[in-house]
Amino acid sequence: MVSHLPRHGAIRSHPRAWMLDRGAKWKYLSLMSNPTETLDALGLLCPLPVLKARKRLKSMPAGAILRVLADDPAAIIDVPHFCSESGHQLLSQEDTEGHQVYLIQKSG
Repeated sequence: MVSHLPRHGAIRSHPRAWMLDRGAKWKYLSLMSNPTETLDALGLLCPLPVLKARKRLKSMPAGAILRVLADDPAAIIDVPHFCSESGHQLLSQEDTEGHQVYLIQKSG
């Protein structure tokens, strides 16, 4: 009988993980292994999305990931700048359905 166990080191919780590129695998593993919270900053204008993100990150453990939803045009500049100044890691930044989605990992 042939066993259908995943190869050593394979991502076991995603059925098509072998199809993901290296960056996507890392992002997937980070999201699965760290607690994620979502901050809905839609409709808020500068500087509120960054201020609310800073406040939320303070209450989160190191390594946790905050997903920020924002539609303020200034957030495209403000969020990456906030991350670089505060030491947090900006994992991704993308446009979706009329707003931006940022994944920020809290520094330790």
